[in-house]
Amino acid sequence: MEQMLTNDFNKNIRALDAALRVDKSFDMVCRNFVFAGKKAKLYFVDGLVKDDSMVKVIQSMQSLTEDMIKQASCARAFADKFVSYIETDICASVDKITTFVLSGTLCIIVEGYEQAILIDARTYPCRSVAEPENDKVLRGAHDGFTETLIFNTALIRRRLRNPHLTMEYFNIGDSSRTDIAICYVADKVEKNVLECIRKKLTNVKINNLTMGQATLSETLLTKQHFNPFPKVRYTERPDAAAASVNEGNIVIMVDNSPSAMIVPTGIFDFLQDSNDYYFPPLIGSYLRIIRMLIFALTLLLTPIWLLLIQNEQYIPPWLEFIKIQQEYLIPPFAQLLIVEIIIDALKLASLNTPSALSNSLSIVGALVLGEFAVQSGWLSPEVVLYMAFVGITNFTQPSYELGYAFKLCRMMLIILIATLNLAGFITGIALIILLIAFNPTLTGRCYLYPLIPFNYRKLSGLLIRKKLSKDNN
Repeated sequence: MEQMLTNDFNKNIRALDAALRVDKSFDMVCRNFVFAGKKAKLYFVDGLVKDDSMVKVIQSMQSLTEDMIKQASCARAFADKFVSYIETDICASVDKITTFVLSGTLCIIVEGYEQAILIDARTYPCRSVAEPENDKVLRGAHDGFTETLIFNTALIRRRLRNPHLTMEYFNIGDSSRTDIAICYVADKVEKNVLECIRKKLTNVKINNLTMGQATLSETLLTKQHFNPFPKVRYTERPDAAAASVNEGNIVIMVDNSPSAMIVPTGIFDFLQDSNDYYFPPLIGSYLRIIRMLIFALTLLLTPIWLLLIQNEQYIPPWLEFIKIQQEYLIPPFAQLLIVEIIIDALKLASLNTPSALSNSLSIVGALVLGEFAVQSGWLSPEVVLYMAFVGITNFTQPSYELGYAFKLCRMMLIILIATLNLAGFITGIALIILLIAFNPTLTGRCYLYPLIPFNYRKLSGLLIRKKLSKDNN
């Protein structure tokens, strides 16, 4: 049964002291004071509230007289008359008060009132809204999301001064009680999609969102974890999030996460990039076509090369140069798989390398694993060349999840070609198409939309950078 406050001041204090464990946590601060003959107690978390805010609260209350206090018969009337802060609320639930205090809200218990007064004077420690390292543009805005939810919603509000822009609040996690906001434009979002997202968030049962939006995504989508293709898009750019919302999509933001989730998401949505829209339509279309071509090469270049060198009779004379010029002890398919693993090993090493040593790591990695590996007879120059191209082109799009989906599919194709030859290639392509076609999304929409179901206007807009319409869509 939920514990509630009463008009017994001492009982209320004991209940909150026990719930907040003020005698165990050094950063849980309490302050007793008396004003106009009434006892009061202030609760807050050190570091989440500004000192001057607390001083102003205490000073304003100590200036009150008994005659003034008589005008406030309840906590709500007291807050309306004597608390000068904009965001105030009252609450009687001990559990809810605990959550508010732990999130940085000031709580005041006043003798004679059955409800606590909550003052939102929180200020979270945060970094600047600098441009994200992994999602840069040549032109356009150079700000990015931070780990503070309210800052992120403000960055979107700054770009869309639309009264229909809605920010809905959710609190998820039995222990973490993480703040989550869904952002959408009410007159553009699909109602069935919005209701689906609301229902999923309401029904989430989890103890902690330990990894932010990644944990939330796994919690919302519980089926087909074997499918490597990403179910949502992530962005750290407020302009990209605002543009997606304006197109009718929904953006989900999680407190303590510097990126936002964009839903619903299909495979064609990853063809877009922020840079496309900061250049004229012709240049933007060219960049998008190049990106589509690179997507195909990233997935198919090494498998098709392996298929051809296993069946040299299919190689036309003008492609004779792709043949391996000498014999190696390690077969070509094994060389390709080894380099795939080495590239990931270098990525993991670079993540844990101090910035001052990152250039040295790149140079040593390139020398040892490139030239020396060829000279020692471990790898053929052709394998190193093609895998270097694949490794570089993985960075032509900002989604790491999509890059690893292509990588796993590419490795599957290589293994199938090595074992079944041409039949393996055909089988692998069929499996990739099935993985894409039957990839579950958060909202249930087909992953191949707008191809299936067919929507010419949206599909053409994703394949080619069109000029902006009068509605800026």
